[in-house]
Amino acid sequence: MRFVSAAAALLLLTQTATALPQAASAAATAVSLPSPNLVLAGTVRGSQNQTYFSIPFQVPAGVHRITVRFTHDKMAEHTVLNLGIADPERFRGNSGGDKQQFTLSDSDATPSYLPGAILPGTWKLLISVPNIRPNVTAHYHAKIWFNLHIDDTSFTEHPLNSQRGWYRGDLHMHTAHSDGSCLNQTGQPVPCPLFVTAQTAAKRGLDFIAITDHNAVSQYDDERELQPYFDKLLLIPGREMTTFHGHANIWGTTRYVDYRVGTAHAPDINAMFRAAHRLSALVSINHPEAPSGEICMGCGWTANPPADMRLVNAVEVMNGNGGRGFFSGVHFWQSQLARGYRLTAVGGSDNHHGDWLPSQEGSVGSPTTVVHAANLSVAAILAGIRAGHVFLDLSGSRDRLLTLRAVADGRAAAMGDDLALPAGTSVAFTLHVVDCAGDTAKWYVDGKAVSALPSMPVASADATLHAAWTTDGRRHWIRAEVRDASGKLVLFGNPVYLNFDLTNAH
Repeated sequence: MRFVSAAAALLLLTQTATALPQAASAAATAVSLPSPNLVLAGTVRGSQNQTYFSIPFQVPAGVHRITVRFTHDKMAEHTVLNLGIADPERFRGNSGGDKQQFTLSDSDATPSYLPGAILPGTWKLLISVPNIRPNVTAHYHAKIWFNLHIDDTSFTEHPLNSQRGWYRGDLHMHTAHSDGSCLNQTGQPVPCPLFVTAQTAAKRGLDFIAITDHNAVSQYDDERELQPYFDKLLLIPGREMTTFHGHANIWGTTRYVDYRVGTAHAPDINAMFRAAHRLSALVSINHPEAPSGEICMGCGWTANPPADMRLVNAVEVMNGNGGRGFFSGVHFWQSQLARGYRLTAVGGSDNHHGDWLPSQEGSVGSPTTVVHAANLSVAAILAGIRAGHVFLDLSGSRDRLLTLRAVADGRAAAMGDDLALPAGTSVAFTLHVVDCAGDTAKWYVDGKAVSALPSMPVASADATLHAAWTTDGRRHWIRAEVRDASGKLVLFGNPVYLNFDLTNAH
């Protein structure tokens, strides 16, 4: 990665917890969260040492996630209040005094708690008091959120790195939660634990990964457990929506999206995409030019009726699971750009073997998608992808860099940005290439090499190349890539767009 500067309720028969209005919970919290839906407040006295009690609260219909933050003011006096929870029908978990905050939903839960349906009705916080001194009175607050958005979209409330910069990751990977496998202790292939894939990614210096198991949501429970351990590797909620007529990744939601295209649940591919967008997810078409049929069921893109490309954010132009080199989706991607859609080119290893060595095709991080983002968080990485501030490192290196800047009429644009320019305007391009000495930079206008932008040698390990092109006032896209001496593609850049916002089909 390179940075570019810039507890409790009925304590006694005469005591009850108080449900406070939302406005009363305006105290600053560790992270910026909306006001809780409920605040339960009360006291625990020394006479309640080594007792149990519960705090009832009501959960309305339509809730799919509950998040609880529990605090009290007498930790310094060695007061210990252990926390658990029960729904209207069953016990859902107990974390003792170990966790101040937990979340649980139908797909995932904080370790110590059980995922499952959030039933409407009376829930209870379960409080035990292993220690409170005789003369101590502890005041507690239990803040409760229903359907907290950040917990639906991320496994951490904090950016793992607050700096703006280039972050390297893999957006397409499989584990035991679908068809991923690895070797066990005796060398036999078994469904591969998600931890193995995450550990491999961390060892290879990646900053983020998206586990995209086929149509599954069970992986999110593992990821919520693992994210605190992998405090330098962002785990982005992902899923490969695997249909009979094409595969697509969705990133940024743990909520279920129906994959059964052609049924009443998802009449066509666009209904599935719209459902994902309602949950704030990004949509990316995977390996669109891959073969289909028995060799790879549903892998090629044959959706009918055709996908509304306004519902698509990205296209996987390089897929690492091709067997003999990368599956390319460049032709499909360029055909969408030619129709006026601004879709970000991304890559994914499509890794199914988390223990594969870096030299093996389709290993973790091969290819690597490199995203310029405001920080290392799910929201920022997905915003960078949506904006097109992305290049692909097909070598899976830790430090190669490709940046493109276009300047015209006093305005500047980076990869993914658009400039509206009249005919006759000269556009100055600056290409910055790192760790590719001896390679060649190539330019493409609307997917074709043109004489006005000839190939250029990359003469040093930190090279800056300059070029110019005069626009005709029509819609174009201009991008650069780097190839080694053998012609092998090393770095693949997204375009700068010209006049797309004037005629954009997206």
